Amino acid sequence: MNIRKATETDFDKVWEIFSKVIETGDTYVFNPNTPKQDLQKHWFASYMETYVIEENGIILGTYIIKPNQIDLGSHIANCSYMVNPNAQGKGIGKKLCEHSLVVAKERGYIGIQFNIVVSTNEGAVRLWKKYGFEIIGTTPNGFKHAKLGFVDTYIMYKNIS
Repeated sequence: MNIRKATETDFDKVWEIFSKVIETGDTYVFNPNTPKQDLQKHWFASYMETYVIEENGIILGTYIIKPNQIDLGSHIANCSYMVNPNAQGKGIGKKLCEHSLVVAKERGYIGIQFNIVVSTNEGAVRLWKKYGFEIIGTTPNGFKHAKLGFVDTYIMYKNIS
């Protein structure tokens, strides 16, 4: 598997992953009916870096890294990761996380913060904890889960300095 910066030619393949992941309404805040043109602002904006992981020329996952806040808060990174549901269980999320930790350090960030991790997304919570992220806060009923209704969300953080 190879991780590389995404290019404009990857837009449609990243959209396929993005749309499949958000359509379930159980892990990301994006409306399941988000139109394709919105992918530009959510995943390919000028202030973020977008990466893809591919195997044999097939894109299996993607992540973004960006400053968590502007100006005086820009020393903390924020990342979002998506794996094609058909490719789960292959360790892709782990590889994306490991890669993002290296990129974050290279870019001079001193930490990574996830602002909203859905508490019922147990696989993600377990993975982030495995890589040293800690739950530093909980937002009660912070996410409107498509099947479960309102569920808590976590703010997770890892110091990388």
